[in-house]
Amino acid sequence: QVQLVESGGGLVQPGGSLRLSCAASGSIFALYNMAWYRQAPGTQRELVATITTDGTTMDADSVEGRFTISRDNAKNTVYLQMNSLKPEDTAVYYCNAVNSVIGHAATYWGRGTQVTVSA
Repeated sequence: QVQLVESGGGLVQPGGSLRLSCAASGSIFALYNMAWYRQAPGTQRELVATITTDGTTMDADSVEGRFTISRDNAKNTVYLQMNSLKPEDTAVYYCNAVNSVIGHAATYWGRGTQVTVSA
């Protein structure tokens, strides 16, 4: 299994940038497909971006062109670079890991980090 700890959230003005980090421990990080989700108040959790074990990425339409997911296997860390932030990006952002061999039966979540975009 893997333990995930997010960091880097905070308060930022519209148009600003933040970089979220998710540090993984407890398993072989390189075997995990990684993702960022977010959940705003009163909404369901939504997928933001994914990155596979081979580095293939996918971004949600709502963040396309603004957010970039990346990973550094040597540091057991996945990142979410967030640019041109909008108030609607305000949410708790969660790191997610899925074992590429076992599949979704082995899914792990971080506790989340708050991102608030406000003037």
